[in-house]
Amino acid sequence: MDSSISQSTRQEYISRINLVQDYIEKNFDQTFTLEELSDIAGFSKYHFHRIFSSFMNETLYHYITRQKLEKAANYLLHTPHKSITDIAYDLSFSNSAMFARSFKKHYGMSATTYRSMYSNNRKAGAVPPTYNEAVKTNEWRKSEMEMTYNVDVVDVEEMTVMYLRHVGAYSEFGKVFQEMISKLVTSASAKGLVNNFDIKLITIYHDNPNITEENKLRTSVCLVIPTDTNIDDDFGKMTIQSGKYAIGQFEIDNGTQHGDAWKYLYSEWLPQSGYQPDDRSSFEMYMNDPNTHPEKKHFIDIYLPVKPL
Repeated sequence: MDSSISQSTRQEYISRINLVQDYIEKNFDQTFTLEELSDIAGFSKYHFHRIFSSFMNETLYHYITRQKLEKAANYLLHTPHKSITDIAYDLSFSNSAMFARSFKKHYGMSATTYRSMYSNNRKAGAVPPTYNEAVKTNEWRKSEMEMTYNVDVVDVEEMTVMYLRHVGAYSEFGKVFQEMISKLVTSASAKGLVNNFDIKLITIYHDNPNITEENKLRTSVCLVIPTDTNIDDDFGKMTIQSGKYAIGQFEIDNGTQHGDAWKYLYSEWLPQSGYQPDDRSSFEMYMNDPNTHPEKKHFIDIYLPVKPL
């Protein structure tokens, strides 16, 4: 088989699986059926579960259960007044006993023990990936003082994006990030969607690295497009939900301070803000090309979805 055809076919499969992932993530309160998800993917229900398993290295059932349990873990950390029974029903477990068994099997402890053990660390529990080791110590506080930043809470409108998705460790994502950006911009430019003065590039972190296994972390590199845009098969298309976001505007000296900016937002600003994290995904928006800045500074807006405490 021609290698270009083979690669195109594989990308089509990946794009369809991404559609299913996006649908699951937006509908955790539902009970999914094989027929429903295979229809979204455009595959026969008799083959879809095998296709999904071969690409994701886990069964469809395991993927859905794992995603819901990871969401439950976030609820346990960030919504301390929400009962475990309510969490179970919000994630469409048929009863609290089934949720309890599933949670203990996955995490090796009960939901009650998990909440008690980790709730003291919940301020930093959802911090997205960092690209250096400084956040594991207090070194981030020193570098944070060297950053210019501002945080505002803003109502943000829904955005439509085209995207490429990486599944795996953030260290591996960093190696392909620029290549993914280049592919997005090249495709969008060919459609007349991009000019040098109005381009919005975004990275969405779908999972909590403190909860999700490293090799299963999903990261989407996105470019904002008009809602009615038809995109090439190599790319996915989704919406970023509207709502209230804390937008941290950071001016940092180099890429290694990304983690410092996230750490400041979660560990310093958030506990004093009167807000708590909402249920939507956090993301970064890149406001400049650091290669064109005389001091190579990065201007980054971090969007943290929030709701009143």
